[in-house]
Amino acid sequence: MSSMHLEKAFAQVLQGTQCSVVLTPTSSTVTVKPGSSFTLTCTVSGYSLTDRSYASHWIRQFPGKTMEWLGVIWYEASTDYHDSVKDRITISKSGNSFSLQMRSLTTADTAVYYCARGSQ
Repeated sequence: MSSMHLEKAFAQVLQGTQCSVVLTPTSSTVTVKPGSSFTLTCTVSGYSLTDRSYASHWIRQFPGKTMEWLGVIWYEASTDYHDSVKDRITISKSGNSFSLQMRSLTTADTAVYYCARGSQ
């Protein structure tokens, strides 16, 4: 069985000129085997995950292609997922971190994964 490499980066969605918000991934590259699962985590500073003004998103970009939105966790911890992955992902949060867990991986899941903050 082959391995695949998943790279995690981060993105910030900022309004205005204020740059005091930082989203930090906990690791940069994850290698997993098809059929297995992974968990990626982003730690935030400069805002609270319970602030109703913001939502925390996970997005991925396939090699040489456009980005795909995977899902969001809202301030009160409810979630919404893209139909293509809704049976295979869970987004959760704890303290100042939020995580993406993805199950039943295939080589088609090879991508760069981004965490992002969006305004509601």
